[in-house]
Amino acid sequence: MSSFRDASLEDVAVIEAMLGRPLSGRCAVVVRRADGSPVVIENEPHMRDGTPMPTLYWLIDPIITDEVSRLEGAGGVHRFEALVDAEAIAATHEDYRRRREAATVRREGAQPSGGVGGTRTGLKCLHAHLANHLAGNDDPVGALVATTITLPPLTIVDVRD
Repeated sequence: MSSFRDASLEDVAVIEAMLGRPLSGRCAVVVRRADGSPVVIENEPHMRDGTPMPTLYWLIDPIITDEVSRLEGAGGVHRFEALVDAEAIAATHEDYRRRREAATVRREGAQPSGGVGGTRTGLKCLHAHLANHLAGNDDPVGALVATTITLPPLTIVDVRD
């Protein structure tokens, strides 16, 4: 992750306001709304204190997050798990795990594990799958979520040099 570009101080302030707390580690904005506000951040795989961060891509847009929460509350996790082939979900988890491992700088101590949202099998969090999809990765669950909710115009941001 040596080519990782940290979020700007302005973005950090916006992200922390959205979250209602300080960030626990480094991140970069990887998806923005048309007005420039952050939608998805990419987290460094470890927090500042060395604790593993299982979520590489994190959906932080409050409006989209609320829509996905309503979808989850209406049984969306089980519904989407039944709609997507288990092998495709497993492949998504493995791809996510590989990307997070490649981004890992700290090799000592506990390491993040699992796939999307830190899980190894099935579905755990539609927010994490949508974030993964919006960041430009192949995620059939995230793609289904994206077609189920209303998304504003978005831009993927290149965070690599």
